[in-house]
Amino acid sequence: MALMPKRVKHRKSQRRRIKGNALRGNTVVFGEWGLQSMDAGHVTAQTIEACRIAATQYVRGIGKVYIRVFPHKSVTSRPLETRMGKGKGEPDRWVAIVKPGTVMFELTGVDKAGARDCFNRVAHKLPVRVRLVGRRPVVQ
Repeated sequence: MALMPKRVKHRKSQRRRIKGNALRGNTVVFGEWGLQSMDAGHVTAQTIEACRIAATQYVRGIGKVYIRVFPHKSVTSRPLETRMGKGKGEPDRWVAIVKPGTVMFELTGVDKAGARDCFNRVAHKLPVRVRLVGRRPVVQ
């Protein structure tokens, strides 16, 4: 089942441009390895679910997968061959806005080679370029 918010204040949202780099959610927090976006874009709820399935099948029993993005934004569409006018279309799908630097998925319980193999499967499903990042040591 695809991710979507339980309730929203407004059913339809404006598109807006995706500007700048991610200021929050750009470091590995929960796991040891992360999949970081290098491009800006929209990742649909179905894509997030497909990535989740691919990652959990790979680390079955030995690791844990963390999903760091959630589709909050609704995208509307009009039926095909519809004339201009008649207003904005109905909500069609939910997307997560991803900026460059956003850590989308995290893994724990696997080594670097295993994380690379797992995230390689996930990266093929994503519409943005990604890279593997490790957890930074805590400076005290």
